[in-house]
Amino acid sequence: MTMHLEGPWLSTTGKKKGKKKWASAEAKRKSEQLDESWKELIKRYGIEEEQRKKKRALEADVWQPEPRNYRGSNEPKIPSLPFSGGACTKPPDKIYTGTMIKGIATMHKSNAVPVFSNEEAQDIAKMRR
Repeated sequence: MTMHLEGPWLSTTGKKKGKKKWASAEAKRKSEQLDESWKELIKRYGIEEEQRKKKRALEADVWQPEPRNYRGSNEPKIPSLPFSGGACTKPPDKIYTGTMIKGIATMHKSNAVPVFSNEEAQDIAKMRR
């Protein structure tokens, strides 16, 4: 299906979240306590440092290898094989000159089949398509 036929639920625009609305003051307090305990756990196990390391690694320059000079001044040149001098011409087209094939029949789905006898031609013509 194409995107212009789909409804707005597949759109990636307009997905901004507003303020959090709590069902009660108690729910808000519990959520804040969970957030604080989560932050304490992160500090205790040093996860913040790992995240900083990952961020620094992602921002670092990527190492690019230097291109090699294969024919430098200190490397010997390897000679190619000598040219034989023969002409590279196209061979003549192959043309059927015999009398075995009576013609070409088409079976299902544009399949070309050689016909060698009248009986084969009738069989192919009677085939269901």
